[in-house]
Amino acid sequence: MDFVAFVTLLLLAQYLFFTAMTGKARDELGIKAPATTGNEVFERTLRVQLNTLEQLLVTLPAMWLCAHYFSTSFAGIMGLVFFTGRVLYRKAYIADPGTRATGMIMGFLANVLLLISAAFGVIF
Repeated sequence: MDFVAFVTLLLLAQYLFFTAMTGKARDELGIKAPATTGNEVFERTLRVQLNTLEQLLVTLPAMWLCAHYFSTSFAGIMGLVFFTGRVLYRKAYIADPGTRATGMIMGFLANVLLLISAAFGVIF
């Protein structure tokens, strides 16, 4: 479980980084709180943060359920796939949202595999 715990910390640190980058973009681009619009770069940065939060709601519990009922190694590896997907997603989304598919698909597939393997482990 140490591996899964490490990946969990990595994912949380990544989310905090995305949150900090949103705050930095808000400051640099002059977007005064509570505004969430007014500059496309800021809006993209914010969407990356919020989309990541939405995905973490599935990733973290699915990863722990997978680790407990199926395989710790598989759960941790899928967590790393999700992490890598989020790195690619952020880079692509901020540059051009139309190019975000690779990172999005990586994260989505990691979540699907985590859920399937956790369900398999619980049922069987």
